[in-house]
Amino acid sequence: MTELDDIPAPQGELTLRLVATRHDTNFHGDIPGGWLTRHMDQAAELAAGREAGGRTANVAIEAMDFLCPVRVGSTVHIYTAVRDIGRSSIKIDVQVWIHPPFEGDPDALYKVTEARFIMVALDDNGRIRAVSQET
Repeated sequence: MTELDDIPAPQGELTLRLVATRHDTNFHGDIPGGWLTRHMDQAAELAAGREAGGRTANVAIEAMDFLCPVRVGSTVHIYTAVRDIGRSSIKIDVQVWIHPPFEGDPDALYKVTEARFIMVALDDNGRIRAVSQET
């Protein structure tokens, strides 16, 4: 029998950190999933761009479930981990964790969502290229 983590922790490298503001809310005052997905895509692009040595684009996102809401004032932490590098594609696992406003424990983070982003390397003309150029 394997042991499970008593307290789950973020996996990967902290790639992006931002604060959810009132400006980011929808008509009901909530932070929408699309706002979060946009920032996850930015983090995946940063991580993939480092691996590809340049421009990348998102071609797919695998399933995403939202586990808890993001409230205004929450600090959003986006972690990335490179999982696979193909000829032209890079698979990046992206996790979102938040630190809610007014949380007593400054180290408390709560998982919001995770997904695998599939990115491809692009040349200067926007065409798919190999991730690593052979010399």
